[in-house]
Amino acid sequence: MITIEDEARIQSKYPFDIDNFSERYKTKNNLFKFTSPSLWVIEKNLFFLLKNSKIENFDIKYRYKPSYLSYDRYKVTSLDFLLMKVNNIFCAEDFDLNTVIIPSLTAIIEICKDKFSNSTIEEVSW
Repeated sequence: MITIEDEARIQSKYPFDIDNFSERYKTKNNLFKFTSPSLWVIEKNLFFLLKNSKIENFDIKYRYKPSYLSYDRYKVTSLDFLLMKVNNIFCAEDFDLNTVIIPSLTAIIEICKDKFSNSTIEEVSW
């Protein structure tokens, strides 16, 4: 049986892990490190992603299931958040579109090379 902890550990090894797209923060005593809810790398490269995307008709089988679309296009479910972001969708319940923007895998890999998210650490005081 796989636990959430096991799944998180496996997922963190993927280059498309959501933590790689967000900025990191730490407390002054270094006891806690956490990620920002803002996905800086995606936001910083949003126009690049949009430029390197295709607009396709939305297949009804993906309604409310961005992770299914992510798997069918990229063979990983972890890019569902990126599909929602480029389509200006904030939750899976709103993932019901007429057309969908699909960024190319090449463009996604290119923004993964952006180490902005890993190089900046801000301290948070309690």
